[in-house]
Amino acid sequence: MAQAVEQALEEKRHLIVEAGTGTGKTLAYLMPVIRSGKRVIISTGTKNLQEQLFYKDVPFLEQALYGDTSGRLSVCYMKGRNNYLCRKKLYDLTDQPVLSGLDEIAQYRDIAAWEKTTATGDRAELAELPEASLLWHKLDARADACTGQKCSQFDRCFITEMRRKAMESDIVIVNHHLFFADLAIKLQADGAADAGILPEAGAVIFDEAHELEDVAGNYFGISISNLRVEDLARDVESSLQHNHMLSASLSGALGSLRERSQFFFSLLPPGEGRFAFETRREFLEENGDEFVALNQALTRLAGELEGLPQKPEEVFNFVRRAQEIQVGLQFALESEDRNTVFWIERRGGRANANSPQRHRGTEKTKEGHQGRQNVFLQATPIDVGPILRECLWSKLECAVLTSATLAVGGGFDYIRQRLGLEHARESVLPSHFDYESQALLYVPPDLPDPRTPQFTVKAAERIRQLLEITRGRAFVLFTSYAQMNEIHQRLLGEVEFPILRQGDAPKSALLEEFRLTPNAVLFATSSFWQGVDVQGDQLSCVIIDRLPFAVPSDPVVAARVKAIDAEGGNAFFEYQVPAAVITLKQGFGRLIRSLHDRGLLVLLDNRILKKQYGRVFVESLPNYKKTTEMRVVEEFFGVEA
Repeated sequence: MAQAVEQALEEKRHLIVEAGTGTGKTLAYLMPVIRSGKRVIISTGTKNLQEQLFYKDVPFLEQALYGDTSGRLSVCYMKGRNNYLCRKKLYDLTDQPVLSGLDEIAQYRDIAAWEKTTATGDRAELAELPEASLLWHKLDARADACTGQKCSQFDRCFITEMRRKAMESDIVIVNHHLFFADLAIKLQADGAADAGILPEAGAVIFDEAHELEDVAGNYFGISISNLRVEDLARDVESSLQHNHMLSASLSGALGSLRERSQFFFSLLPPGEGRFAFETRREFLEENGDEFVALNQALTRLAGELEGLPQKPEEVFNFVRRAQEIQVGLQFALESEDRNTVFWIERRGGRANANSPQRHRGTEKTKEGHQGRQNVFLQATPIDVGPILRECLWSKLECAVLTSATLAVGGGFDYIRQRLGLEHARESVLPSHFDYESQALLYVPPDLPDPRTPQFTVKAAERIRQLLEITRGRAFVLFTSYAQMNEIHQRLLGEVEFPILRQGDAPKSALLEEFRLTPNAVLFATSSFWQGVDVQGDQLSCVIIDRLPFAVPSDPVVAARVKAIDAEGGNAFFEYQVPAAVITLKQGFGRLIRSLHDRGLLVLLDNRILKKQYGRVFVESLPNYKKTTEMRVVEEFFGVEA
């Protein structure tokens, strides 16, 4: 793999390479990157992998190559802006604290003390700060409130410092969200020199590249919500109060904007979770006056702000934000772009307790405004391939896409098609794990079809039997929250082992508890299907409830299916099956993480045996030993029983 990456860098060619778990992907691309002498951006799917690269793999290579870890390699590590403290916001809050409750006051004191000593401003250093801290949202360095070089704290700013480091570094480690957020900003700014925070690079390595389509789709799309309007109104109010500039007319403009926004978003079609906005034209015909009124309220606010004498720098930002909301609203309601799907998402509030999600069990988003439903008007590209072809692949000298799960049926047709990557070298490198002796794949032939009501009862009973054989030590992974909760409920009191459930504690705390609790069982959905590493006997079984097809009624999935079929393709075999294959490979990939791991894989969905498309799944999986008999499962664990 290292030779293939080196060749791609030298010849300025793109490369797609699937390398199985345990092959040492990170070392395989880091070596040629170091030797190339070029500035290279490494973009990963998770912060965990970023940390592994920065704190473990790079120092290991420095030691191996130079005999020390004294920083001979010039490397920096960047996260999204909301991970960093904004000093100006902190100092402004010191003068005029707007803190609610004792928790926020205590958090504020901790953050203020930490700011005096931190070199990075990265919230990850604040181990005690709750994941859902509302105070952090008021203090982070997100671009919305940033005034750039005109800020009084610009020279001491953590973002400025991070950007400076990136400009001086040969290797810049980011995650996909930051990479595509930065790319989207640069595209909007049309090549302005100071746009974005990532430096130009000779090459980009995309690790965990199977995630690129979804992430790119998010950042090339548009999202307008009542939450975004409320955030703007709150920021304007807070800033102008702080600067003693909140006049009666401005208060009136803010009150009008809040009122118009609340009314407009309440008129959007009802529905749960994510659903297509197919009646945009009719909606505008019926509610055109309210749409115009919201637009006018945004124009009025912008006008009032522009008319302020000697205004602080952030006011120009507020005007820009108001205009961006107007442009987004106009696009979401009036655009006829045929490569865009328009949809609505409702989050939070009582109506959303069990909303259908885009991805098998996607996490419900934490919202800053609890108890109230937030409505998002969304526009997402149906096919990101042409956009990536034009603004990324054609501009990069060399891109390397790698993951343990990119190939379907041994080839890369699916990933190339979805990402618009035409001219690339390809390589599939198997893992050196002995899957045939290390893992057993069990598919029960007698369970009902997972789409029938009888499935849940039978599946719960089979999971109970399997957990007795494996003595717990299992991940039970589900494609939906509803299924997870129902089976969890059925097995409470029926299983003698400690059962942990996603949602009952933060992800990192659950994983730590799983590692430390003998014979534990973890029930989880999509975020535990990938990027989770538990080695050794503690995880000896991974059970998956059903083939992880994306929800067909999801607006983005449905639009992609319709587009492929309309062009004469077969969306089921070209899009839905390959996407599910990659997700299944990710889920099963949790089990065998080292040469010494050994365990059982279970798929409770026997369509993999009975349907024509099942062969594609089987041929895409590693060469596990396979069985349909419980007796063989018992024998596999007989040594330990």
